[in-house]
Amino acid sequence: MKLWMWNLGWVVLGLAWLGPLPELAQVSFAAHMTLHMAVVAVASPLLAIAASGTRLDPVGKVPSLFSPIPASVGELLIVWAWHAPGLHHFARHSLLGFVIEQSMFLAAGVWVWISAFGGSSPRSPSRSGAGVIGLLLTSMHMTLLGALLTLSPRLLYSHHHSVWLDPITDQHLGGAVMLVVGGIAFLAGGLWLTKDLVGDGENRSSRFSVAALQNHYRCAPYD
Repeated sequence: MKLWMWNLGWVVLGLAWLGPLPELAQVSFAAHMTLHMAVVAVASPLLAIAASGTRLDPVGKVPSLFSPIPASVGELLIVWAWHAPGLHHFARHSLLGFVIEQSMFLAAGVWVWISAFGGSSPRSPSRSGAGVIGLLLTSMHMTLLGALLTLSPRLLYSHHHSVWLDPITDQHLGGAVMLVVGGIAFLAGGLWLTKDLVGDGENRSSRFSVAALQNHYRCAPYD
């Protein structure tokens, strides 16, 4: 399964970066956002989860650099910075800017996902709990940025001139892509880790109950 996810992650990246999206993103904000989500919300979790628990997993080696909550904050700063009009324009109309932007998006995405899912297996409750918080925080800021772009009454990226849509509709569509895809992907990851936490709590409760019963019968006097 992990090998399948690893290969699929690279296929998604190849389709995103070598397909028509980079060229379309020069004139369409919706295409840019589709490319962004393909990298951080599809390819990154596939690659990170596939690498978790293997020799490629960096969490066990340097856990302090892969704490889920700081990773979430770092990803927030990277994503919001590259959606400021100046940097966004640089990435859309410069090959150097595009390479830097996409590299940072991939690094930030893998950073968040590997921080949440990496480390020893089974994951400790503390790491799973921090992973839940980190992924939910990321889901919230993705949803917020997507909603701002979708609901904005004015054009934020005037250099876009989509051949299919008028610029403001194109911007709203791009915001909706981020809101739906980004919000759902990170929310799903947080809920998956929550399931692990609930299952771990039930297992601990069951073990405690069995131990209590065993202790009771050992201590109870014979009739």
